[in-house]
Amino acid sequence: MKKVIFFLAVLTLISCQTSRITYTWTEKNMAPKKFHKILVLAVLLESDHELQLKMENHLSGDLKEMGYAACSAAGLFPAGTFVKGDTARAMAAIDSKGFDAVLTIVLLDKVKEKYYVPGRVVYTPYAPYYNRFDNYYYTIYDRIYTEGYYTTGTRIFWETNFYDVNEKKLIYSSQTRSFDPGSRETLAHYYGVLIANSLVKSKVLIKPEEPMY
Repeated sequence: MKKVIFFLAVLTLISCQTSRITYTWTEKNMAPKKFHKILVLAVLLESDHELQLKMENHLSGDLKEMGYAACSAAGLFPAGTFVKGDTARAMAAIDSKGFDAVLTIVLLDKVKEKYYVPGRVVYTPYAPYYNRFDNYYYTIYDRIYTEGYYTTGTRIFWETNFYDVNEKKLIYSSQTRSFDPGSRETLAHYYGVLIANSLVKSKVLIKPEEPMY
């Protein structure tokens, strides 16, 4: 049942396109490996603390749904554990909990953009009014004369890296663009599904019961 729910979530993600991966990199010589404990760590400004919690919780939750042992950093470590410049403290915290992988989420940039929203945004060539020219002509004429409006949305650029803690190296990196999420909850939900699916598709993650080749 969980697999069906996750699959439906992926389909919804594709249709909504709240977030889209624009670049993906994986280490060329990477061999299949089972990671037993993954830490999901979002690196955001203090003013985005609520968004940080949601991003970590959703991505770690989606990984759990797929059968991986993942944990949100904010839900496990006290505030101040991961601060700028204190790498030694961060690594000590990770090692103390036995994590063998770290998945980071970094907000690279936010850009506000003004764009035009047409009055009618519907397209399907199989709709009834496409079957006859007179219906089509009337419908399209009505559509192009329905007044639209301008609005401002926020485009967000993310970077996600997957590190092998024991090997001390980066094995996966992706950049993602999110636009008009509507709410932080929606943004975090779709981003989590997108990245979790990408990690599996890129063969960075294999399930505990899956054989290694």
